Amino acid sequence: MSTAVQPKQKELFGHPVGLYVLFFTEMWERFSYYGMRAILVLYLVAATSGDNVGLGWSNGEALALYGWYTMLVYVASIPGGWLADKFFGQKRAVLYGGVLLVAGHSILAVEQMWAFYTGLGLIIGGVGLLKPNISTMVGGLYKQGDIRRDKGFTIFYIGINVGAFLAALIVGYVGEVHGWHYGFGLAGIGMALGLVQYLAGQKHLKNVGNFLGASENEEEKAAMKKPLTKIEKDRVVVLFISFLLVIVFWGAFEQAGGLMNIYASEKTNRMLMGWEVPASWFQSLNAMFIIFLGTSVAAYWAARKLKGKVSTSLFKMIIGLIIMGTGFFFMTAAAGQYETNGSSAMYWLVLAYLFHTVGELCISPVALSYITKLAPLKYASLMMGVYFAMTGFGNKLAGLLGEASESLGEFTIFTGIAVFCVIFGLLVMVFRKKLEKLTHGAEDNERVMHDEAEGFELADN
Repeated sequence: MSTAVQPKQKELFGHPVGLYVLFFTEMWERFSYYGMRAILVLYLVAATSGDNVGLGWSNGEALALYGWYTMLVYVASIPGGWLADKFFGQKRAVLYGGVLLVAGHSILAVEQMWAFYTGLGLIIGGVGLLKPNISTMVGGLYKQGDIRRDKGFTIFYIGINVGAFLAALIVGYVGEVHGWHYGFGLAGIGMALGLVQYLAGQKHLKNVGNFLGASENEEEKAAMKKPLTKIEKDRVVVLFISFLLVIVFWGAFEQAGGLMNIYASEKTNRMLMGWEVPASWFQSLNAMFIIFLGTSVAAYWAARKLKGKVSTSLFKMIIGLIIMGTGFFFMTAAAGQYETNGSSAMYWLVLAYLFHTVGELCISPVALSYITKLAPLKYASLMMGVYFAMTGFGNKLAGLLGEASESLGEFTIFTGIAVFCVIFGLLVMVFRKKLEKLTHGAEDNERVMHDEAEGFELADN
């Protein structure tokens, strides 16, 4: 990466302070995004008369717009990454993206159709600029071969889920109770807070995310013009193959917001000590599990690596896909119980979300870190953008699978997803060693590489 040779950095809890600047920036960005996403469809289908008026769209129209919007948000990461690599660097791309997001969410607070579509467009552009580039900057905080990089991405990933967890509760409540446009405006305020702290933390990001074309390092500057080497080309091939795991993973995992959400609402016995648990609360289980389990999973893999056991990124991603797929067998059991008893128990959903979360922690933050290890210097942000585009396509695939359940039934879809994910993961595992040879030792000899902490370094367990 562009910051492979870092000067000494201040550290906190065993990681560069810059990590926490990016942590809170991403937390507020996800707060704004998931907050807006939580009320978007509800606003679209709400009646055009009453106390909290919406647009009065049909369910089909609302879900169609929602599907395209969520896909475009991630696909926009490709041009967002390219612009950063080619013209102004990752640091400025995050800044420009944050400004667009504040503007987009703020405009959504205006009760006019032109404002609605303009706001969505600005948010798509803002996420496209911010999302791939802030993730690339996280990787740039660590020297090549620093084993802390994967754990750093897990900490960063926890920030994503803290934002998502709070957004559904706070923005969702304000939007439904006090008014949709107040909710949209609150999402904008959240992003504004993230932008302010990002600007305030620039002193901890001086040597990361800068535009290589303007670098004082002649080697870095020349790297923008050189053709890819054989090693770089091989590594790109491995990345694209790993992206197949990403598409399959998100195509299955994103049933959470669709088919599993509907299943919780319509076919799950949600009574707990005489009180009915809201179906939407099951959506918070994933974020909650990530917050509690994130560092433990990352520490497990780091310890395994230091003991000399297999713990390459590709191995983790394959294991993550298999674990997540196995979680769908609990939904198979739930569907079978429903067919027998007319309802299914809540614990099947809890177990499914637990396995899905462990799988996610093995694949998603690891994939982000993997890209920063393998991506060619001049295409670092672009490759991160391609990764997020693959998550967008996975979201689209999830919607298609959810629609298929209307004709095939939940039992068939849940079982099919589980079997396919496990078999696909095992198939890639067969070729893992051959694929890892194409990385040309990018993950060899990883170790803890602390800088001087200037007075307040804390040990990283």
